[in-house]
Amino acid sequence: MITLHHLNKSRSHRILWLLEELGVTYDIKHYARDATTNLAPPELTALHPLGKSPMIEMDGRLITESGAIVEMLCATHAPHMIPKAGTDAYVQHLELMHFAEGSAMTPILLNLYVGRLGDAGAPLHPRIQEQLDAHYGYMNDMLRNGGHYVLDDLSAVDIMLSFPAEIALMQGRGDDFPRLKAFVERIHARPAYQKALERGAK
Repeated sequence: MITLHHLNKSRSHRILWLLEELGVTYDIKHYARDATTNLAPPELTALHPLGKSPMIEMDGRLITESGAIVEMLCATHAPHMIPKAGTDAYVQHLELMHFAEGSAMTPILLNLYVGRLGDAGAPLHPRIQEQLDAHYGYMNDMLRNGGHYVLDDLSAVDIMLSFPAEIALMQGRGDDFPRLKAFVERIHARPAYQKALERGAK
């Protein structure tokens, strides 16, 4: 049995979506952000010192970090979503799995936090914007002609890059990066994604 510790308005949603795509049996425990601070509740810290979501319990083990969770779930339940080891596609898979959190999220988070500084953060905005443009452009250009990353069908990398791609559209950048916009629209049209929205809202 798999249990997902799911925080609203978080990167946990892509794990919920993946579970629906896999068609596996799982439980979901819901956690809500504080209405004032927008921080995760202390119940998550009781599970893990960093108090972050997503977290899953699988085979008696608590697993954290989105990339590790996606990799574990795909390796166990959908090996076809990971390219064969030793191929060029597998190397690209590794690069983009780490890019999703290690590179793409950095300017996104900087933009969020610096934006809260008001005028004090103004000198940083041009550099942050430059990095957002570069990272969104890279994500846009790395999409294959079929509309996916790495493989010709849904892969682990698609799951991981869905979140920063959605952020790009939330920031109004869809017209600047049309391939990325189309990627997000295809994701949102998938039945498993819609089912994940339903389960996540409960």
